Amino acid sequence: MKWIGGSNLSHHYEELAEAFEQAPFQVHHVYRTELEANHSYRGHIERPTTKCALIIALSGQARFSFHGGEESYEMFPGKVLLGGLHVQLEIAVGDEPFQYFLVHYLPTELESAEAKLISKISYLTCPIDGMTLQLQEQCAEVAASPGVMGKLEKKAIFFRLICHVLQSERVLQNRESATKMDDAIQFIKQHYMEPLTLTQLGLRYGMKAKYFSYLFAKYVGISPIDYVIMQRMDKAYEWLLTGRVSVAEAAKHVGYADSYYFSRLFKKHKGLPPSKVGMNGKRNRPS
Repeated sequence: MKWIGGSNLSHHYEELAEAFEQAPFQVHHVYRTELEANHSYRGHIERPTTKCALIIALSGQARFSFHGGEESYEMFPGKVLLGGLHVQLEIAVGDEPFQYFLVHYLPTELESAEAKLISKISYLTCPIDGMTLQLQEQCAEVAASPGVMGKLEKKAIFFRLICHVLQSERVLQNRESATKMDDAIQFIKQHYMEPLTLTQLGLRYGMKAKYFSYLFAKYVGISPIDYVIMQRMDKAYEWLLTGRVSVAEAAKHVGYADSYYFSRLFKKHKGLPPSKVGMNGKRNRPS
């Protein structure tokens, strides 16, 4: 048996975030459940699961065993399981009742890489803080709302809950650098139009450029320079959408004196030339 307890063997949080952002799926039932102490629940041994689940342990302790015991996860307050589609499951509850929050979801295109990722079992950590409890309560409330609007709101809150869980996992895996990386993200957002360099950013946080870049990429999922460019392209897109600035003016607003270089970067990152953004695509030159 593969025993998985305190160590983190989850899928990478950035990969999960991207998969949830891209994979179409439906959010189904929402439950807050309590299981009896010293009891084993074997309902999914003969009937494997038919949906994925977000499970957040709230109180007590239980062991979730999958595939006839090949994988086991210790669940206690703050631990989270994601996925678990078409698996055998047995839950062995400890000496106290086990209470958990559960949301069922199901990808609509099961063969896509993103759907497969969010269907696999992931073991994560998320503190039972005010935000976690608030999102759970909101999700449970809207689950009872009738009609399409209620379903849409339920999915929106589920997205927020997933985001909160993955952000918590990111902080946990980068606990020593999380504060500095969060500050770096905000610094870049505020100074994206300036000529930022890796050396400058590293010095700001007392690190060599290469080490800062490694920590930033581990935390955010892309290099700091790519993040700067992404911020610039996003802001330029917003400027161009207004229809009140030229390509050259948009380039200057985000830190590029050379509008032709900016145009090449913009097309690479946004998939279309900046001259085609805003004003019904009537721009035809970068000036």
